[in-house]
Amino acid sequence: MNKRHKLWIGAGVAVVVVAVTLQVLSRPPEHSSVAPPAIGEDEIAATLAALKPPKRARPVVAMIGINDATEVTDYLMPVGILRRADVADVLLVATGPGRVKLYPALTVEPDITVADFDARHADGADYVIVPAMEPYDDPAALQWIKSQAAKGATVIGVCIGAKVVAAAGLLDNKRGTAHWYALKDLREQHPSMQYVPNRRMVADRGVVTTTGITASMPMTLTLIEAIAGREKAEAVARELGLDHWDARHASDQFKFTRPFALTVMGNVVAIWNRQKLGLEVAPGIDEVSLALVADAWSRTYRSRAVTFAAAPGAIATRNGIRIVPDQVGGDWSKENVVDALGNRPPAQALDEVLSSIETRYGPRTRYVVAMQLEYPRLTATR
Repeated sequence: MNKRHKLWIGAGVAVVVVAVTLQVLSRPPEHSSVAPPAIGEDEIAATLAALKPPKRARPVVAMIGINDATEVTDYLMPVGILRRADVADVLLVATGPGRVKLYPALTVEPDITVADFDARHADGADYVIVPAMEPYDDPAALQWIKSQAAKGATVIGVCIGAKVVAAAGLLDNKRGTAHWYALKDLREQHPSMQYVPNRRMVADRGVVTTTGITASMPMTLTLIEAIAGREKAEAVARELGLDHWDARHASDQFKFTRPFALTVMGNVVAIWNRQKLGLEVAPGIDEVSLALVADAWSRTYRSRAVTFAAAPGAIATRNGIRIVPDQVGGDWSKENVVDALGNRPPAQALDEVLSSIETRYGPRTRYVVAMQLEYPRLTATR
């Protein structure tokens, strides 16, 4: 490489660095702390009415995922919560045979493929829950979601699953929401969708969408209430460690802030500080707590969660989800094994793992993880 080429490469790198720096400095210095607005009784009643079972007294719920890359908490949390409520027949569905690789962590064995589901339920599901997927426009997933909507299923897009629902054409000329990070692209690509701020879930004519990852917890409780009544939903909420839930949301609290960008950049650059953290999975583990913990540890930009078990083979969770461990046994140092918190109520497990992340990596990394999970309990960044 001659001197001129080196100068051109150096100039190009400098331009990129300056552009990125200016972009980061243009971000707001902190998130808003304004309380979310209240929701009227009429709106609550309308949401529950929109979520009433469209076909069966005991509904069939299909959680669709693609085999290559489906978001872990989006895929497991609604299923785990609905199964413990025992108010519906709930199936983990995959577009093809074989395991479903979840991101940023975990692998599971689904219950059924879309082809087998169609053979078993020719009249379609009552509800199809759509998690975030990569890519979000997988042809097999889109075709199946559209076919289920045509059969009268209520389609629920969780988090960036809203982009999948929109790609299927189901958000055209409807109200909706999504994870804060995906909103700009979603609104540009689907301008007829009417974005509704300050709501963790929005229902409109057979389609429900939610904000970020943790919103699937109140969404699923609302679905349980619509199916089986408030008393049942409250009992499940207590099991989850929640004393209340609703659709209130402070949208301005979640944005691409300067502290978020700087923390991510700093953690990404610090390649010498990467950690592989072990989560032990055992039979009967709470799949919702496990998903939240694995998700959180894998979103620090400093660590990656790896599951291990004492023996080979899939591990059945509390509610029958089959987790495939990444390793059997393994030589783990004490500092690199973290508690999977699979014996904790999920809400408690989430708070505990965020506290552990702060202890290990500092409050700014905790903030980055909570922002990605779109979790209302953010910590101060200064």
